[in-house]
Amino acid sequence: MEICERTAPSKMAQLDVLYEQLIDIIGRRTVGVEDCSTLIGGLNLFRREAPTQPSACRVEPSIVFVVQGSKQLLIGDHDFTYDRSQFLIHSFDIPGNSQAIEASLDKPCLGLVLRLDLSIIAELVVQNAIPQPRVSRTKGSSALGAMTPTLLEPFCRLLSLLDEPRAIPVLAPLIVREIHFRMLMSDQAARLWQIASVGSMSNRISRAIEWLRENYNQLLHINELASHVQMSSSSLHQNFRALTSMSPLQYQKWLRLHEARRLMLNERLDAATAAFHVGYESPSHFSREYRRLFGTPPKRDIECLRKAVGS
Repeated sequence: MEICERTAPSKMAQLDVLYEQLIDIIGRRTVGVEDCSTLIGGLNLFRREAPTQPSACRVEPSIVFVVQGSKQLLIGDHDFTYDRSQFLIHSFDIPGNSQAIEASLDKPCLGLVLRLDLSIIAELVVQNAIPQPRVSRTKGSSALGAMTPTLLEPFCRLLSLLDEPRAIPVLAPLIVREIHFRMLMSDQAARLWQIASVGSMSNRISRAIEWLRENYNQLLHINELASHVQMSSSSLHQNFRALTSMSPLQYQKWLRLHEARRLMLNERLDAATAAFHVGYESPSHFSREYRRLFGTPPKRDIECLRKAVGS
C-alpha cells in the first residue's frame, strides 16, 4: 500500500516536469501565430490565447494533445474534451470542429499534432510480434487515451530537436518510430491495431477513404467502391457511417467542397471553374452545397478568407 502511495505522486511529478519542458518549447515557437508547422515532417504546433468558437477542421490520422489549457473536438454527434491528462487519437481522415476551451494571454492553450503513419504501426506489429490487444473492437474514428510519462518523454526529445535542426534528419525518424511503438503499448493499442491490420473492418474503411480521396471528382458508384474494399454495399455504408459519422457520398461531397475552396483561394479559380474541376455538373448546385457547409456563398467566403490573411 505504501508503495502505491509513493508511486502515484511520482508519476504526476514526472508528467509535470515533461509538460514544463514542452510548454517552454511550444510557447517560444508559437509567439504571434495560432498554427505552426515545423521542420519535422507531420509535426505541427498550436497556440490559442482566448477561448474560441468551434471552427471546421480536417482531422487526419494523428495524435493530438495539449500541454496547457484544454480543447474540444466535435465529430458528428461525438464531442471530445481534453486537457493535458489525456491525448486524442484519430484513426481516419475526416471532418470535425475544434475549439479552445481554456486559454488566456497569460496561459495560452498550447499543444501539438503528430500525424500517424499506419505503415509504421503495421511494420512494428509484424516485426516485433506484438500480441493483439484483448479489447479488439473499437467504435468511432477518435478516442481519448491516458497520457503517461513513457509516452510523453519521447515527444520532449522530438521537440527538443527543433533547437538542433541538423540532427532532425537523423534522429527524428527514430523518435517518431518510438512514439508509434509507445502508442501500441498505450490504452489505445486496440484502435491502432485494428486500423493497421489488413482485412479488418477498420482497415477496409480506411482503404475506402483513401479511394475516395484519390477519386473525389469521379461519379461515385457505391457497388464499385464496396467491391474495391471487398465488402457488401450495405456493410460498407453501415460501417463507414459508424466510423466517420458520414456516408461515403457525404464524405465525397466534403472532399469536393474543401478542394474547391482551396482552388478558389490558392489557385484563384472562379466558383464555376472550381465546381467543374471537383466534379460538380451544376454551378448552382455547387453554390447551394458550399453555402450549406461553409455558411456563406463561395465568392463571399473567399473574399473574407483573403481579407483575413491579408492577400
